[in-house]
Amino acid sequence: MYVELSGSTYVEHKSASNIEGEAVNFDEARERMVEQQLVSRGIHAAKVLAAMRTVPRHLFVEKMFRSSAYEDYPLPIGEEQTISQPYMVALMTELLDVSDESTVLEIGTGSGYQTAILAESARQVYTVERLKTLAEHARHVFEQLHYTNIEVHIGDGTVGWSEHAPYQRVLVTAGAPIVPESLLTQLADGGKLVIPVGDRVSQIVQIITKHGNRLDTKTSCHCTFVKLIGQDGWGV
Repeated sequence: MYVELSGSTYVEHKSASNIEGEAVNFDEARERMVEQQLVSRGIHAAKVLAAMRTVPRHLFVEKMFRSSAYEDYPLPIGEEQTISQPYMVALMTELLDVSDESTVLEIGTGSGYQTAILAESARQVYTVERLKTLAEHARHVFEQLHYTNIEVHIGDGTVGWSEHAPYQRVLVTAGAPIVPESLLTQLADGGKLVIPVGDRVSQIVQIITKHGNRLDTKTSCHCTFVKLIGQDGWGV
């Protein structure tokens, strides 16, 4: 779980200057984000809202973008990847319905922000990132924030992470052409998988619940994620 730091690492980032030169109070910005972007759009799960109020999103973006960390849009994080819009992070988390007994597999660590949101509720989060620079940066932030229930693996997320399977929950944070078979195999009976599926430009969020050999699939909304690259995803 996230433990707010009392030392300089966290305190020195409590505020920043926006492009007009005015100080940004990150605590106030985070609360505004929750009320105006999440609650007003129908995010009501208490544990999701608590996580979004707790995790310092600004520490997961580059310093030049920190004054915009709580705004209603994605931001670049390098390597042609993005940190998702806060509402999409909250929605995907709510759809996944993580409990404190859940073991979660996340495909696409990216900045690590979604990972941290999951870790606020889950027993353990295993996250896979194909890009070493992003994985190492996210790992550094997790250590900085004293998370003890996150493990990071660098590799092809489309084949999952079989070592720790089965998982009660699986979340994919990139757009896939199909649902990778490996992820379904590694999903526990009764488990839930949330994944954006579609073409390279637009996807629909699917919520798949596994019942033995049967899959119950529902859909949520249209979205646009970066491509899921790998053996069972899009080619580079």
